[in-house]
Order: sequence, then C-alpha cells, then structure tokens
Amino acid sequence: MSVPASICLLRTSALGDVTHVVPLVHTLQQAWPRTSLTWLVGKLERRLVGDLPGVEFITFDKGAGWAGMRAVHAALRKRRFDALLHMQVAMRSNLLSLGIKATRRIGYDRARAKDLHGLVINERIPARTGEHVLQAIGSFCEPLGLKQTNVRWDIPIPDDAHAWAAQQWTDDKPVLLVSPTSSHALRNWPSQRYAAVMDHAAARGWRVVLIGGPSPAERSMADAVLAACRNQPLDLTGKDTLKKAMAMFCHAQLLLTPDSGPMHMANTVGLKVLGLHAASNPARSGPYSDRRWCVDKYDEAARKYLGKPASEIPWGSKIERPGVMDLIAIDDVIERFEAAAATVTSASK
Repeated sequence: MSVPASICLLRTSALGDVTHVVPLVHTLQQAWPRTSLTWLVGKLERRLVGDLPGVEFITFDKGAGWAGMRAVHAALRKRRFDALLHMQVAMRSNLLSLGIKATRRIGYDRARAKDLHGLVINERIPARTGEHVLQAIGSFCEPLGLKQTNVRWDIPIPDDAHAWAAQQWTDDKPVLLVSPTSSHALRNWPSQRYAAVMDHAAARGWRVVLIGGPSPAERSMADAVLAACRNQPLDLTGKDTLKKAMAMFCHAQLLLTPDSGPMHMANTVGLKVLGLHAASNPARSGPYSDRRWCVDKYDEAARKYLGKPASEIPWGSKIERPGVMDLIAIDDVIERFEAAAATVTSASK
C-alpha cells in the first residue's frame, strides 16, 4: 500500500476525546514521518494539543455557528488530501467534513455511525464492540495499512506551566486534586459527597486542591463543595489553563473526578484517577491506562434504569438519568481513595 502524502484528521471535541487522538498522531508520524498531517480541532481543544510537533492545526470555532464552518471550508478550499480520518459522529461534524476534499474518506463502521455519517465517507474502520474510545480512534489507521500497537501521548507542557504548578503548594504532603464538574451535568456527583471525601483525605494528612475551569457551572459546583467542607481545601477553580492543569497533574498523586476531560488529561501523564462512573461505562470511556482506582456502578445503573445488566445493553450506552450518580456512595469512594493512598505511601518509603 502506498504511503499517503497528506492526511486530514477530523476530531474537533471534546477535551478527553482529543487526548485519545494523540496516540494515533504518533502512530502515523512514526510510520510515515514525511506524511503531512492536518488536524481540524476545536478552539478550546487546540489550547491543549495545538503545540504537538509536526502537525498543522486548523481551528473550528463551533461557537461561531455557520461562520465558523465557512472559515474552515475557506481555509481548505484549494487543498486536497489523500485521506480524511473522520473520527467524530455528529451532524455538525458531518457537515464540516463536506468542505474537506479527500480521495479516501474513512469513517466509523455502521454500528457506530449516526447523523448521516455514512453519506460523507467511502470507507469504514473495522466493526468491533467492547472497545475503549482510544482503541476505536486508534483503529482509524487500519484501513491505511497500519496498526496502533503503542500508546504514547507526550502532550507538550511548557516550563512556565510547571513552574506555576510548583508554586501552588510547597509542602511535601501527598496531593489529592478534585475536579468535580463534568460538561454533562447528570454525570456530576453531589457536592456534599465530594466534601465528605475531601475532609477524609485532609484528615489523613493529604493536601486537597479543588480545581476546575472558569465557567459559571464549575464555579457554582466549587462553591457548593467549599460550603460543605469542614477542612477548607486550596481552591484553584478558574485560576489555571489547560497547560497549567496538565502540569498540576504531573505534581499530584491522585485525581478525583467524574467522567470528564480532566480524567483523560490526567491519564496522559500517568496520574492515578479515582473516576466516578455510573452514567457511563468506564471500560469504554474511563481513564485508558489504569482503571483500578475507579468506582464502577455502571452495571447497577443499567439494572435500575434500563431493567437489564450492562452486558445486555448496546456498548457505549449512556445512562444519564437524574439521580444515577447517587448510586455511588461516599464509602465507595473512600475505599478507592484508601487503596490508592496505600500505594502512594508505600512508594514514598
């Protein structure tokens, strides 16, 4: 099979998902170092991955509506790619792909395609089930004759971000970062329960740090958590950037979070993640490298809300129902915290 001269990658969002594209980029670059890679990515997501070496980035500002789509189409009007890897199944992405000229248009298999995805592609990835999102995205190189056998991120983190993170806490206590807010509100755990776990960690001698973005929803959740805490944590909500968050993940020992972008960002640097899963399946969308520290109530949620075990519902089904995250008890999380803390303690001896 001939080596393509140019490949366009289309995965605009979200933060966690774009981290899953990075190993694919490294796979393509290692196999074909002379192949030109162009990645259509979201405005926010570009702040995280937009400095990957050897990749041209074109920003899609979905907040600009049709104007954002027209801007991408204008930027690509005179260009043609050997292959388009169309890794996002959404109507907006399918429309965006119409402005990309490519000989081979590789998309999802029929089971995972939706919103007329099949009309804008001419090849499909292998049909599989039971895969993590990262594995599904990695399989986009298979129609090109490659196989993703190594998962490597190496997302650049600037020195000034590391310097900022190092200044936020200066003692030698182990650090629990808490990022309590998902972009999907029904994946969020109750604020009082976060506070109970944070108080437990503080009593055990850990430095507890509350983090999150500057959005009103994240600020509101942070305020609710703080109001319920007996031991006030260091509150850095809205004070970091994506790169500073990545640096904090390098300087901490554990992250507590629901299914969210920070979960996957932290995973890329090897931070232990205490993920909270009831609305989503951790086997599909949990931290890819290590899910030992996660709380998994997905099967219980399937039985309660869908009347059947997780093994009998379609792979990747979301159970985003009011109250679903209440299935995760405080004691469930403290048990996983203690398990993770034991490894941190033993590693430091």
